[in-house]
Amino acid sequence: MKSETKQCQNCKKDFTIEPDDFAFYEKIRVPAPTFCLECRAIRRIIFYNQVNLYKKTEAKDGKKVFSTFSEESPIKIYDHDYWWSDKWNPMDYGMEIDFSMPFLEQLKKLNFSVPWCSRSVRGMVNSDYCNQASYLKNCYLCFNCNNEENCQYCVGSNYAKDSVDCCLSLKPELCYEVFECNNIFQCFYCSETKNCRNLLFCDECLNCNDCFGCYNLRNKEYYIWNEPYSKYEYFKELEKINLSSYTVIQRLKEKFDKFKLQFPVKYMHGKHNKNVSGEYIYRSNNTLNCFEVGGCENVRYSQNLADVVKDSYDFTNWGQNSELVYESCMCGDSCRNVKFCSECWPAMQDSEYCISCHSCVSCFGCFGLRSKQYCILNKQYTKEEYEALVPKIIKHMNDMPYIDNRGLVYKYGEFLPIEFSPLAYNETMCIDCFPKSKEQAIKEGYSWRDRISGEYKITVNAENLPDDIKM
Repeated sequence: MKSETKQCQNCKKDFTIEPDDFAFYEKIRVPAPTFCLECRAIRRIIFYNQVNLYKKTEAKDGKKVFSTFSEESPIKIYDHDYWWSDKWNPMDYGMEIDFSMPFLEQLKKLNFSVPWCSRSVRGMVNSDYCNQASYLKNCYLCFNCNNEENCQYCVGSNYAKDSVDCCLSLKPELCYEVFECNNIFQCFYCSETKNCRNLLFCDECLNCNDCFGCYNLRNKEYYIWNEPYSKYEYFKELEKINLSSYTVIQRLKEKFDKFKLQFPVKYMHGKHNKNVSGEYIYRSNNTLNCFEVGGCENVRYSQNLADVVKDSYDFTNWGQNSELVYESCMCGDSCRNVKFCSECWPAMQDSEYCISCHSCVSCFGCFGLRSKQYCILNKQYTKEEYEALVPKIIKHMNDMPYIDNRGLVYKYGEFLPIEFSPLAYNETMCIDCFPKSKEQAIKEGYSWRDRISGEYKITVNAENLPDDIKM
């Protein structure tokens, strides 16, 4: 089979589908996409609010609770603990299939009828101000983090302890302002460092201890600006620097940024890979056009996946022992054969067009179900009925496709339309990955939220803080 060039339904730009892509689509029995790679990614990521935390009135008792969604969001929510309890039943919202209207129109109605969970968290202890996280203890404003203790202001970090402002880092302890670091102790203002201790203003260092202002060192200790010192001289030099002053820290950051420019930069961040393309790829094989992934095999056009993911395309966020996932986001923890789904975990299998479903098998177009099988639009069917209905629904989706607010056609094989998301463009990771102005986003058909709901009290203005923490 030859490669084929198509025009994206959304942006009208040409994109190419490779022979290997066609083979994968045939394997999982879906048609080729009609959106380009970037537009497909935006369509998924617009369901993912990583770092905005709101207070929203929940539907049961009318109290304000911490929420992924703002007060202005059109959905109903239940508080996390109540949503996960047996005190309500999402099957009560079940709908009969209506073959006189587009199937996705019916799913859209279900999507805005069933209450959403206020936050996407599990196993939290004294960490109410966190979201998109698992197994945190005594943490504050940590997002997309797992297995952390006594941390604040962390994003995308795992197994952190007693640390502040860590981003995309693994096993930092007693660290501050670190990015993409692994197994580090007492490091400050560092990035891309691994297996290091007691570093200040260091990048791209490996197996180093007690270094200051260094770049691209290996197995070194007592270095300042990439120059060796004796242990005695090293600490004497550090005593001359007032690291408790904000002004001094800012000047050192500027100096280090200029210092780094004299060194060559590696073509990509990655290790233990074979046949990969993208950035921040580790321990992967045959993984193309992917970013921030680890332990992947035969994966393409995906972002932010954790070990292990196999045979998946267009997969955004999570992974973790999942395979045969296509056009889905926020799915993971032993998922298999999942298509066009959002926020479905753990052990979701053989399901399509599901939102916020958990541990379900063979469900199609469902919302909020837990441990169910053979359901369509939150209605229970027998195995025989389900297997007979799904092909009819797929044919119906092709014969009577959903037309979105922008006139784009959604037949079977497309991810959920953007109006299914209760989030605005600038509330999601889209604003970071694919920046757009308010005017541009609205022109392209995305929603935009001008204000953040809630009340805020500023204890101390930043300009009134002392320059030195010793004061």
